[in-house]
Amino acid sequence: MGHLIIEGGRPLGGAVRVHGAKNSALPILAAALLAQGESVIHNCPDLTDVAAAAEILRALGCRVRRSGTTVTVDAPAELGHTVPDGPMGRMRASVLFLGALLGRTGRAEASWPGGCALGARPIDLHLGAFRALGAQVRDDGDRLVCTADALHGRRIVFPFPSVGATEDAMLAAVGAQGVTILENAAREPELVDLQGFLRALGAEVAGAGTARIVVCGGRPLRPGTYTVMADRIVAATYAAALAATGGAGALLGTDGAGWSPMCDALARAGCAVRRLPDRVELTAPPRLRGIGPIETGPWPGFPTDAQPLLTAALAAGEGETLLTETVFDRRFGYVAGLRAMGADVALDGRTARIHGVGVLHGADVTAGDLRGGAALTVAALAAGGESTVRGLAHIARGYASLPEDLSALGGRIRRHEG
Repeated sequence: MGHLIIEGGRPLGGAVRVHGAKNSALPILAAALLAQGESVIHNCPDLTDVAAAAEILRALGCRVRRSGTTVTVDAPAELGHTVPDGPMGRMRASVLFLGALLGRTGRAEASWPGGCALGARPIDLHLGAFRALGAQVRDDGDRLVCTADALHGRRIVFPFPSVGATEDAMLAAVGAQGVTILENAAREPELVDLQGFLRALGAEVAGAGTARIVVCGGRPLRPGTYTVMADRIVAATYAAALAATGGAGALLGTDGAGWSPMCDALARAGCAVRRLPDRVELTAPPRLRGIGPIETGPWPGFPTDAQPLLTAALAAGEGETLLTETVFDRRFGYVAGLRAMGADVALDGRTARIHGVGVLHGADVTAGDLRGGAALTVAALAAGGESTVRGLAHIARGYASLPEDLSALGGRIRRHEG
């Protein structure tokens, strides 16, 4: 897919619109399987992960078409039940099609899901929720087969507030008879978005955004129309780029509520952050300052996906910050690229000690995962001289137009194919 060539060392400025949220669009696309007929999803980002979800939908018998940022999914009366291996292996969120298929047809079969290599990411909580609802789950080594003559609502207590497991349980529970109560559920904003779409289908779901979600299953469903929320991690990426370069600009289409921990962290680092109903305006100092210890965690904690972005921005600043990762045990793979640019980031287990060096320099670096690639892009924009960021295929999984949007903010960045 090529690489990015970035001439950094100059402040960014201007305004850019934040596209729809990948982590909302993917479960919503899976949920479109639940209702026969044509559902319309607006503000759906044009990403490789979204294309993989469309590939899965087509393989299951749906008609899928895109017009601009609108995706239409026409789910047939008779669905297939086997998720194709190709997209299943490329995308972690493919596991959400298991819950939707169980909820609609009582049968789902797939290989194990793929995605970024960020360490242990088991799906035992997903499978445990399916079993709790009455499904039989068989592991054939490299394949999962989930079946249920009938699903029945019940109380499920998650040992950890997993976003994916909560979404999968919601999707399956919509097709179960009776009431399902999800305790210690994930509270991320994307759960609220999924609930909004399920309600548009006619499902009775309440409590998303809190630790207790109630699904009254077995309700008749109809196709729905819904608009996906703005992507809070994309917004955090562009905010980090403005902050790292000492710039000033506006992020349109977001009020900052979904990424308030990042807004707060940048404010503590010296940025003036103004949140309005339709935009977030940010003005950065010439150099960010170090801030108090930060620890990632489930919402409303600091999001793990924003951790690499904040590290990159602070590495180009001054002072020291301790940042501890509690979600993924291999999230710091991007640090080698930052060090190649002159960053002073020391790792001790899951904690990074970031000592701002003031000025980074250009380097040839490679993205090993989605958010790590975005972080290296942020650092390259702040670094003096030219950088090459390889591994663009990772970045394309979560950013519809990263080089174009950063160019709109004044960044000197171009895509090189080959």
